[in-house]
Amino acid sequence: MRLDWLELEGFRSYVHLEFRPGAGVNLLIGKNGSGKTNLLEAINYLSTLRSFRRVPEDALLADGEETAVIRGRVTGPVSEHQIDVLLSRRERRRVHVDGKRPRRNADILDTLRCVTFLPDDLHLVKNSAGARRGFLDELAAQLRPAAAANQGEYDRALRQRNVLLRQDAHQADLDALAGFEAQLASNGARIFLDRRKTMDSLGKYLREAYTRLGPENLSWSYESKWASSQDDETELVQALAANLESDRRRDMDRRMTTVGPHRDEPRLLLDSFDSRTHASQGEQRSVVLALRLATFDLLADRFDDPPVLILDDVFSELDPTRAEAVAERLPGAQAFLTTARFEEVVDLAGARWALSEGGMVVEQ
Repeated sequence: MRLDWLELEGFRSYVHLEFRPGAGVNLLIGKNGSGKTNLLEAINYLSTLRSFRRVPEDALLADGEETAVIRGRVTGPVSEHQIDVLLSRRERRRVHVDGKRPRRNADILDTLRCVTFLPDDLHLVKNSAGARRGFLDELAAQLRPAAAANQGEYDRALRQRNVLLRQDAHQADLDALAGFEAQLASNGARIFLDRRKTMDSLGKYLREAYTRLGPENLSWSYESKWASSQDDETELVQALAANLESDRRRDMDRRMTTVGPHRDEPRLLLDSFDSRTHASQGEQRSVVLALRLATFDLLADRFDDPPVLILDDVFSELDPTRAEAVAERLPGAQAFLTTARFEEVVDLAGARWALSEGGMVVEQ
């Protein structure tokens, strides 16, 4: 899978851009503020239909522009596709693949699959478990499309139960609570199993990816206060239903649902120690990078088609040994890397593109 060309109009810092990247490594070199990350954001948006900066769509439009266009052509193993996205300040976003609206936004993933590393990804290690739960859920949805439906049903039932819990206790509709709890139990059990399967699938790739970056062993752990089994769906449904019922009074007092997969604790361990509390900044950065590289390898093997790899400012805080290891670890598939000072960090062959503040991208 590769991006053959990209066209931007009114997107971020780009009034107009036509970019034809190489099929292998593409090095985007430019000063801070030259638009390197904006370009990566546009590529990633064609895959996910959301900003990796987690900002509203209005923020993606250039100053003074009412619309923005992101357009690209993707070559897969057996076919080519064109993706067109129109963003507007006044209207809903329009998305077309080969001139037609996709049945579901999730179908875009089948057209262009990206694995993206950002400096801000350190939150996957340093912050609370919510970021790691989100990572597992997103990857599970890519591996098993039904996982996204489970997550959506669970989130809807969770919001509705929480609305009832915020009412006064004597006004709470117990029958309605029980109904939402049944939905939470059935979908929550599936989410638990999807996460376990995802961790198991990723485990081998994660160990292999980290061995190139550090001497420690990197692995997952998963803590759940309600799960009574690791693999029996019926037992998991019964266990979560029982916990929701027994905790109902406490949840009414706290006005929130305090048990379920949305409160579980996935952890990334270095030699059995929690990387959140026992790893240095450099080790944490290596953990996140290994997580992204392992995801790339897993998706490449699962779909027999390597995704596009995006690495934003990946070398800035790596020591020379780790930087060389990353360079050697890069796959033969299409990759986009950014740097302000690449020559000082590591020697890496590939197409080189110079970016300027005017939005020009010129091959060196």
